[in-house]
Amino acid sequence: MSEDPSLHQSHPDIIKRLKRADGHLKSVIEMIEAGRPCLDIAQQLHAVEKAIGQAKKTLIQDHLDHCLEDVVGPLPSDRRRTIDEFKEITKYL
Repeated sequence: MSEDPSLHQSHPDIIKRLKRADGHLKSVIEMIEAGRPCLDIAQQLHAVEKAIGQAKKTLIQDHLDHCLEDVVGPLPSDRRRTIDEFKEITKYL
């Protein structure tokens, strides 16, 4: 992996997800142009939305796991708990 600190181990997987979502979105556009049923289009849009949402969630979690840890550094366990709880609650975003 590059020495660029903004690159993370999860980024290649996120790129794959987003490229897949991009392909699905292009197919949604084609479906609309072809006059496909709204239910089919809505299902595909839902899949695109979920893929993008999961990519975002993965990116945020990875950022918290690595970048926040670099800034915070070692902490006593009583202060560490607050950071760990913060990271845990962000999984519900």
